[in-house]
Amino acid sequence: MEAPGEAEGAAGLRCRHPVAEMLDLPFLPFCILLGGLGFVCVAFVSAWCQHWRGGFALDGSAQTFNWHPVLMVTGMVVLYGAAALVYRLPPTWRGPKLPWKVLHGTLALAAFVLAVLGLAAVFRFHNDHGTPNMYSLHSWLGLVTVLLFSCQWLAGFSTFLLPWAPAWLRALYKPVHIFFGSTILMLSVASCMSGINEKLFFSLTGRQSTSACRPRLSLPTPWGSSSSSSGCWCWAPWPGRAGSAPTPTPRTLASPCSLPSADTCAAAEVSPCPPLPALPALLLASPGAPAACA
Repeated sequence: MEAPGEAEGAAGLRCRHPVAEMLDLPFLPFCILLGGLGFVCVAFVSAWCQHWRGGFALDGSAQTFNWHPVLMVTGMVVLYGAAALVYRLPPTWRGPKLPWKVLHGTLALAAFVLAVLGLAAVFRFHNDHGTPNMYSLHSWLGLVTVLLFSCQWLAGFSTFLLPWAPAWLRALYKPVHIFFGSTILMLSVASCMSGINEKLFFSLTGRQSTSACRPRLSLPTPWGSSSSSSGCWCWAPWPGRAGSAPTPTPRTLASPCSLPSADTCAAAEVSPCPPLPALPALLLASPGAPAACA
């Protein structure tokens, strides 16, 4: 018969779980790689805006808009990504947490400041050119991302940096903070990708100007109709609302139509376009008759 001490020792050995040791990976090369990728990302967006989009300015022109993609990518993707990776570094696993909290909050605050400046640039460009704000899925996704990010920063600052938050509140909010941090980072990447693709689409369609009459696609919005043709996109305001473009000249299906030049479409985001014909007129039009002005 086993002694009581031997039985307890055997039970303790049976209940002990193996401890998984963390691999000692070389984090410095990975940090250099991620920093290099972030720098290349910002450099590519800056080169795209400088070389193919006409450069940068602060006068409300199309060059003012070019600050928007550069600032948003730098803040909401690169700096915010660096802030999210701070607590993945080995030095943060031991020692005092306050310096790393300050670094994490500072990087996130810098990202928020750049995001606000990027939003100011695009809103000023839209207001100076009479373009409606918040007319696309990209704009709504980006605004929701920035609003969530601001709430995330305020909640994290109040909970983890200010001394009066109790320990139970920090333990309760920590998994929520981590979840929304990862979610906001993914939303930031999705917003930047959708915005760059949207601007690329507008640029490519603006370079394919033609005077041929072709059917156009109309996307209704609360402020007006966004019409695309083989030449460029334009805005036609709804009746009774403040127009976002000069008042278009009425045209019929049989009247000739023309488009602005490629340089005009490429230089301006808004171009005056004729109103869209009614859908029954398009359906009843004979095959030999000219289609809607493009």
